[in-house]
Order: sequence, then C-alpha cells, then structure tokens
Amino acid sequence: MKRTLSYLVLLVLIFSCTGKSVPPTINPQAFNKIIDGKQVKLYTLKNQQGMEITVTNWGARIVSCMVPDKKGVMADVVFGYDSIDGYLNAKENYFGASIGRFGNRIAKGEFALGDIQYKLAQNNGINSLHGGINGFSKKIWEVVQKGSNELNLKLVSADMDEGYPGELQVSMIYRLTNQNELFIQYEAKCDKPTIINLTNHSYFNLHGAGNGTILDHLLTINADFFTPIDSTLIPTGEFRPVENTPFDFRNPTLIGAGINSKDQQILFGLGYDMNYVLKKSPDQNISLAATVYEPASGRLLEVFTDQPGIQFYSGNFLDGIYPGKKGKSYGYRTGICLETQHFPNSPNQKNFPSVELTPDQVYYHTCIYKFSVK
Repeated sequence: MKRTLSYLVLLVLIFSCTGKSVPPTINPQAFNKIIDGKQVKLYTLKNQQGMEITVTNWGARIVSCMVPDKKGVMADVVFGYDSIDGYLNAKENYFGASIGRFGNRIAKGEFALGDIQYKLAQNNGINSLHGGINGFSKKIWEVVQKGSNELNLKLVSADMDEGYPGELQVSMIYRLTNQNELFIQYEAKCDKPTIINLTNHSYFNLHGAGNGTILDHLLTINADFFTPIDSTLIPTGEFRPVENTPFDFRNPTLIGAGINSKDQQILFGLGYDMNYVLKKSPDQNISLAATVYEPASGRLLEVFTDQPGIQFYSGNFLDGIYPGKKGKSYGYRTGICLETQHFPNSPNQKNFPSVELTPDQVYYHTCIYKFSVK
C-alpha cells in the first residue's frame, strides 16, 4: 500500500515538473456520430505547457479545458458531457457553446431593419435567447485542424435561418498558445443587412468543474456601468453606475458577497445575470475585461476582448439534474460565464452600440481566455 501511494505521489511530481497534462477522461469515440447526415467528432488542442482543450464541432463547443493549479496539478475547469449523447439528451444549458446569430436576449423576439420587421422564436419566455431554437449552438460546423494547437471552424447560416435575414458566412478560430491563452476569433459576412452578436458560453469553475460553487471566486470586471434589466431580463436602456451597488466588481470581490442581496436587479436574475459596459482604452483594440481568481488552487482566469460588453452569469438556473463529465453534478451557482458581447436587445435600443451588419462590412470579434496561477 505504501509503495502504491509513493508511486502515485511520484507521478504527480513528474507531471508537475514536466508540465505534461494528465489526459482528460473523455473518449473521442463517444463523440463520433452522424447527425443530420454530417459527421460529429471531438478535436484536441495542446500546447507545450501541458494545457489541453477538447472541442466538438456540434455547436463548436468547448468540451474540456485542462489547466494546472499552483502545485502543477491539472483539472478540467469547464462544464460539459462525456459524450455527444450527453449534450443531445440533457436540458440545454449551452455548455461551452458558440452562440449565434445573436447572443443573449432580444425582447419579444422582434426587431426591425429599416422598414422591415422581423420575428424570431420566443424560446425564453416572451423573448428570443441565444439565436433561437436551433441556433449556432446546435449546428454542425466544418472543421480544419491546423497542427496541434489550432482549429478553423466554418458555418453557413441560410437566409431567414431562425428568422434572421441574409445568408451569413461565419468563420471562427480556436487557438491555444504556449502562454496558456485560448484565442477565440470570429469573422462573418452577410449578403443582406442583418444583425449579429456572436459569443462563447463556457461555464468555468476554477476549483475544477463539478467541485463546489463559484461563490468563493474573486471577480474583477473593468466596468463603471451596467445595463439594468426588467423582470424578463431585458435591458431597460439605462446605463447605471456600479458604485454603491452589489454589481461593483471594479476591485477583486467575492462573488458570494452580494449575490443574495435584496437589490431588485439581483431578484430579477436570481443572482447575477447582467451585462457590463466595459471601459475601453482609445489606444487599445483588445483590452482586459475581467479576471477570476480562486485562492485555494491559485488558478487565475483573465478575459480580454474588443467587444463593448461582457455578460456575467453566476449559474443561477443550473439544477444539476443531468450528470456532467465523470458523473459530476453541475448544480446551482457552481459555474460562472463571462461572455464577451454587444449588449442584449441592442437591435431595439438605439443608444446601444449597433449590431447591424451590411453586405459591405465584415464582423470581427476577439475573445481571449488566459489561464495562469498566482
């Protein structure tokens, strides 16, 4: 018994010193499936530091993300399932998904471009959420793997797909650098005027996915204002200062510190589910939007983007009914989403940054999730 324990300790030390990752317990064969006549697969990205990410082309979803703690021990810090059937059979929580054509909510599923009114699916109460019933999170993307650290993904969304006008051609890159940065870069063009707001919907827990809540994580958001919501979680159009509110994360603050306050905005969202207006430096296209730090593991996540907003969601609607990877439960407030974006309901709020895309324009969006320890 002592010899076995010594061997296990030695293995941990070897992995810690060499930077080699403990392989995730995800069987790629569990993602091999034909859906709608198209091949679904699992793809793996690795870097020289031992960090490893897996992605499925069903929804262009991040399935796992193995990162070290301050002792060099690897853990999977994103939510997902062990097989494609897990995603198909569970309640849709958008784990790791690429979201489009429009991330977040559009009031009453309606918007206008010029004199034309468009009607979308109302799949979140009276509102449209995350691109509709069959949005990009459920599409099968074409994938080309560029070496061990990059995936190029493409998708063509037909004219009036889920009610959105124009044929939209989307390309996206997942690139893992040797600095433990995951670059997500979007580019899109459309042959008609349309609206667009792409994002990634990964849930993070820096203890490791399924290892407790995120209430002890320290969060910083680089924003002086947020966009308050009504009872259906639609922004009112106001820009409200975070100062003297539970939404002030300008300095590192425990997520759990204000999450149960009686503030009406907290009550509407059952916790945090809020868009923040990011402070942008005029001389920087991509800047730091948010950081998350978990002291016990020492894991630090930094989020960089060129977008005007970020949605902070504290997993208030997670119920843990469907087991995740390794049979772990993803329950109430066990994951945090930090979705770089344009503001929710932007098509119906003229004082929000425009989300319109015309045929002579190209849509760009960069998000960087950078992992380190301290």
